[in-house]
Amino acid sequence: MQEFDDDIEIGDSGSESDEELYEHYRVVTDRKQEPLRIDKFLFNRIENISRTRIQSAAEAGCILVNQKPVKSNYKIKPFDEIVVVLPQKPAKYDVKAENIPIDIVYEDDDVVLINKKPGMVVHPGLGNFSGTLVNALLYHFEQLPAKQDEPYRPGLVHRIDKFTSGLIIAAKNEFAMAHLAKQFFDHTINRRYNALVWGEFDEQEGTVVGNIARHQRFRKIFTVYPPGGEIGKHAVTHYKVLESFGHTSLIECKLETGRTHQIRVHMQHIGHPVFSDNTYGGDKIVRGTIYTKYRQFVDNCFALIPRQALHARSLGFIHPKTGKEMYFETELPADFLAATEKWRAYSKHIKL
Repeated sequence: MQEFDDDIEIGDSGSESDEELYEHYRVVTDRKQEPLRIDKFLFNRIENISRTRIQSAAEAGCILVNQKPVKSNYKIKPFDEIVVVLPQKPAKYDVKAENIPIDIVYEDDDVVLINKKPGMVVHPGLGNFSGTLVNALLYHFEQLPAKQDEPYRPGLVHRIDKFTSGLIIAAKNEFAMAHLAKQFFDHTINRRYNALVWGEFDEQEGTVVGNIARHQRFRKIFTVYPPGGEIGKHAVTHYKVLESFGHTSLIECKLETGRTHQIRVHMQHIGHPVFSDNTYGGDKIVRGTIYTKYRQFVDNCFALIPRQALHARSLGFIHPKTGKEMYFETELPADFLAATEKWRAYSKHIKL
């Protein structure tokens, strides 16, 4: 019997991440495998897992045998290829509910969508055990009426960076969490971001493909490695130019994968770091003139948005219970909008 490959798609224990929060297991049974229910087989081989979690995963189509979804009572056979996608295991530390205001865009019995403000940490981790979106959601769920004795708890299946604003989805029960995790794994979630980046583009649309992993020297940041190589995880970002402002551009990015800092790293890699991004070189003048007035103009723009100019604008998914296609979109936050309008006015001036 081969062991599971525990390919856990999670970000850092802190919040600086744009990762899917699921675990991916794959195994091929050996030629002497006896017939056995797959839920029992998985229960015996995946650490710290409950039968309920396995059954919810099967119901959501997250357990595949030979590339086809199976139910909990499927009996495995020799040479079966088993693939399992599970939401991330709950954190081991105690997370307390906190009365923190959050902007809820949509909510029902299964999911909740939040328009996260920049500066809010999404998930508790080392150095960030309070003041996070999870703390806020726990408080929000405590205020809801109890339903069928099932306690509400926030089930995050993706994150966005602390200083990135925009839409994030959380599941309110085990089935919804498993269903959404599978959609992220299959890359069927439709995520689009707006970014203000340095420079103008030669082409109005393009795709960046490159593995992402920690920088081998500077361990707090990530960098791009050759696609298909042994270092890093496969990452794909599609971009489209919405407006050009002379020395900066407003673009839309569509994520095909969700790696840590993906857009920020990919944009830096192609010479267009995200404006005001102090981790990946966007907080310095990358394009433009040497004149004092221009430097002052850029500093004024930095003051308007003292964080990376990146916003998770839209999110589309299949509703776990109804099967309906859902799509949500948010406006640019005030700081992003102010910086964009200032660059737009500047571009009209320099083209006179």
